[in-house]
Amino acid sequence: MAEPASTADNWLGSVGNIARNGLGVPILVMALLSMIVLPLPPFLLDTFFSFNIALSLVVLLVAVYAMRPVDFAIFPAILLVATLFRLALNVASTRVVLLEGHTGTDAAGHVIESFGEFVVGGNYAVGLVVFVILVIINFVVVTKGAGRISEVTARFTLDAMPGKQMAIDADLNAGIIDQEQAKQRREEIASEAEFYGSMDGASKFVRGDAIAGILITAINILGGLAVGMGQHGMSIGDATTNYTLLAIGDGLVAQIPSLLLSTAAGIMVTRVSSPQEMSQEVIGQLLGNPRPVWVAAGLLGVMGLVPGMPNVAFLSLAGLTAGIAWGMGRRAQAEAVAAEEAAAPAAEEAEPSTEPKEVGWDDVVPVDTIGLEVGYRLIPMVDRNQGGQLMDRIKGVRKKLSQDLGFLIPPVHIRDNLDLQPSRYRVVLMGVTAGEATLHPDREMAINPGEVHGEIDGIEGQDPAFGLPAIWIDPARRDEAQGMGYTVVDANTVVATHLSQILQDHAHELIGHEEVQNLLDKLKENAPKLVESLVPDTVSLGTLLRVLQNLLADGIPVRDMRTIAETLAQQGGRGQDADSLTAAVRVALRRLIFQHINGTSDEMPVITLDPKLEQLLQQSGQVSEGQEMTLEPGMAERLHGALAEKTQERELAGEPAVVLVSPAVRPLLARFVRPTIPGLNVLSYNEVPDNKQLRVVATVGAEG
Repeated sequence: MAEPASTADNWLGSVGNIARNGLGVPILVMALLSMIVLPLPPFLLDTFFSFNIALSLVVLLVAVYAMRPVDFAIFPAILLVATLFRLALNVASTRVVLLEGHTGTDAAGHVIESFGEFVVGGNYAVGLVVFVILVIINFVVVTKGAGRISEVTARFTLDAMPGKQMAIDADLNAGIIDQEQAKQRREEIASEAEFYGSMDGASKFVRGDAIAGILITAINILGGLAVGMGQHGMSIGDATTNYTLLAIGDGLVAQIPSLLLSTAAGIMVTRVSSPQEMSQEVIGQLLGNPRPVWVAAGLLGVMGLVPGMPNVAFLSLAGLTAGIAWGMGRRAQAEAVAAEEAAAPAAEEAEPSTEPKEVGWDDVVPVDTIGLEVGYRLIPMVDRNQGGQLMDRIKGVRKKLSQDLGFLIPPVHIRDNLDLQPSRYRVVLMGVTAGEATLHPDREMAINPGEVHGEIDGIEGQDPAFGLPAIWIDPARRDEAQGMGYTVVDANTVVATHLSQILQDHAHELIGHEEVQNLLDKLKENAPKLVESLVPDTVSLGTLLRVLQNLLADGIPVRDMRTIAETLAQQGGRGQDADSLTAAVRVALRRLIFQHINGTSDEMPVITLDPKLEQLLQQSGQVSEGQEMTLEPGMAERLHGALAEKTQERELAGEPAVVLVSPAVRPLLARFVRPTIPGLNVLSYNEVPDNKQLRVVATVGAEG
């Protein structure tokens, strides 16, 4: 019993070695050429025809059991190879039929003979009708429909690619996914587009194969009659019987695998990505609701009572359908009872005491550092028992921001608030509202990034994170909106992105003494002497906290704690002024700051100030003891308008907005523009790395 298995294993191993050595494709090409050029004996034709049918069945079953279309991404190539293999077989069989057809109906092998005699009863007229019907089904119904679906799907998939890429970037920026997941999702999108594009082209091969089958069969019949009567002296009756049966048998042997492959192609392009197999989807969706099955049973019963109808067949089928519907209803009731029992509390709650409790410090509720309040309609989004995903999204946001900013973002405390509107949520920092918006949890937000070609129906709204115009659409129209250029995200992503943006803008408020001490403890593991000499001998913990808050307020992460600590250890002996120490740290971090603003480019466009204006700003700071600029209101308004205009010009040009000033003016101007011009970066001359280049794009003058 072990010998056949060993032989099969050796055969499979040999095939695997051929494939790994790259010899599979050359051998296949040589085999196809041999079938076209060299005459094949009947037993080889039988073998190849049987293999063709088996291959078609395997491909069809793989298409049925595939979870997603891209899981069978090699299908278009297999479709092409199988089509060429079948056409090569037709050429080889045609040669044998025309050369040896006069000897009898077994001239081209037993497979063609069986299809010509057994399948169609030996009657060439019946065989011709069956062959024409198969061709019509394959060419007009299956192949044409699959080709049209492939064409439309490929077009919509390619049109939706930019929107899907932007959605991935939005999830990555919000911390919902990491770099590896983003890379994987981009590869999946590219694979999907390539698959449907290939299927659009592969469907043309199937249509061409169906047309070729008709022509080959007609040529075999006419050529066989001419050869049989002209060269072998056969009567018209014998020639018609032999060559027509052989030609029809050959056509049927080719059309049945072609129909199987066309059906597989139709299944692949009509499948929707799902975690279930096709059979499970059919059972779950077609027989998931007992009501349509009850109605069908009733209609069958009515038809069974009509006189003249096959009453026994219809009434039997009605009874069977009613039994299926009854069983489905019982199963649904059992599942509902089980769900209620699982949701019931394990123990009864203790009766509350009527005696009032003494007031204590436990009644003083501390203010949450970060809070998220939701209306009652949004509770399912934060409840894992109801399938809510927002908790996991928020964890992803905290992880991403903690990695980017360099310190651990405090936990987000989520609670329901009946004072809010049912579909509204609110982000709270230190007990103060930092942002709020309205959601439609059963819809998805289509954000207009500025370039869309078309309008889509829905509820008008606004992206709460960036203020872009948006429309709440039905989830079924997601692909349509992405094809128009919209960025489509679900309600969970809207909240996560909004929360991420708020936490980034208020990062300097989230770091405190505990977080700074944790940063020092982590740094102490690698540089213990540096930490021991820094706090409290050189600078206090409060001064270090103030420096880190200044950096975060300017949008600079504090990941490089070693450089920050070494700079403070060197400069701390000269004074404890946090602004002066911050300026020294910024110079030490100039490479990080330059890359954070300008990326990997070596040249950065900058906006400069007129020397007279810069001197005026410096004098105004000295008058106010360096805390803020004391400008005349009209001048302050003109300065703010000019800087806002230049910032908008840089953003439209796709470049960062950077103002380059002297070190004495930088902190004053930064405080001036930070609240109202968030996209403007203020740098001093000594914060530009020596190996980087500057390009002056605009100058703001004192007279302006």
